[in-house]
Amino acid sequence: MALAAQGFGRPHPDTPGSRQVRGTARRLGVIQIDSVNVVSRTHYLPAFSRLGDYPREALEAEAWGRKPSLFEYWGHEASLMPLEMHPLMRWRMERARAGDGVWSGLSRFGRERRDYIDGVLAEIERRGPVTGADFAAGPRGKPGWWTWSDGKRALEWLFWAGLITTKTRRGFERVYDLTERVIPGRVLDLATPTEADAQRALVRIASQAMGISTAADMRDYFRLPLKDSRDRIAELVEVGALQPVTVPGWRHPAYVAPDARRPRKSTGCALLSPFDNLIWTRDRTERLFDARVRLEIYTPAHKRTHGYYVLPFLENEAITARVDLKADRQSGALRVQASWREPQAGPDTVDRLGCELRRMAGWLGLDRVDVQDHGDLAAELAVALRP
Repeated sequence: MALAAQGFGRPHPDTPGSRQVRGTARRLGVIQIDSVNVVSRTHYLPAFSRLGDYPREALEAEAWGRKPSLFEYWGHEASLMPLEMHPLMRWRMERARAGDGVWSGLSRFGRERRDYIDGVLAEIERRGPVTGADFAAGPRGKPGWWTWSDGKRALEWLFWAGLITTKTRRGFERVYDLTERVIPGRVLDLATPTEADAQRALVRIASQAMGISTAADMRDYFRLPLKDSRDRIAELVEVGALQPVTVPGWRHPAYVAPDARRPRKSTGCALLSPFDNLIWTRDRTERLFDARVRLEIYTPAHKRTHGYYVLPFLENEAITARVDLKADRQSGALRVQASWREPQAGPDTVDRLGCELRRMAGWLGLDRVDVQDHGDLAAELAVALRP
């Protein structure tokens, strides 16, 4: 059920394009954005995992083209979401304006520097699209990973508050503009639901996207406040929009939508971004696949178990392998820096993994796959990928 809801277990379309990308975004409800570009920025990968080698330009057009179908906002983390979901996020924007629901430091900045923020907003209205670099000058905090100028803080606060949004991106840098100059009028004119109605809709989208889920799973999908999510789930159960169910081995009750698909099996294989919707909740991943998946990007190299940017390999209904990948664009190779077998690996795992790695290399415009001798699957995978 979880795999079917996420769009797995079906053949890849022959010529995937914009229509399929839009369908995938609507099915998932939210696609996480992340800056790490070791293989590919993560927002490109969920569609690849579900559609095969689709043109990356199709996602760019849907997100930042002349007639986009997606918009950027804080959904799960920084995310792309279908435009029709914009009204469902306005309660979060309202809370941000009131100083609630944003990072504590940013919330304090919004209270203490509102005159400055208003000046930045007026400058954008006058000047047009801007980037963080346009407001780079100014007082800075202590050196560190998240050091921002006051201008960048102002832009981020305005983004949270829904007063500006992403018009396009240059490389990975956001280009901001006033929301009314980016989001189509037909979307902005949609009625704004009450906070409770919007949250109920988000819980339903999360439930449909996951197929079967606990209350914690549904809350995490759109990072809803704890008490709010509990109340909304109870309300949906009361009207029959969610059905409580029991899953053997799960410590907490689960829920399904009445119309959730219940396929007998799921077949096919895919390489999963470490930020893929299917596995971004680590506890849920363990419950579904009995696999402990952790993001090790921020772990010191000598403490990593599987590698830096590790993609689990989904084979039918199991995670059967993991590969630490790097796109070496200068040499034209997709480098498998480490490859590991999982307990549920089968006799076809190596060959099927090799096929997906070749598919990914071609999709990334790379000529070959190079396997380094690290991990208990490396020797077999190297043989399977010989030219």
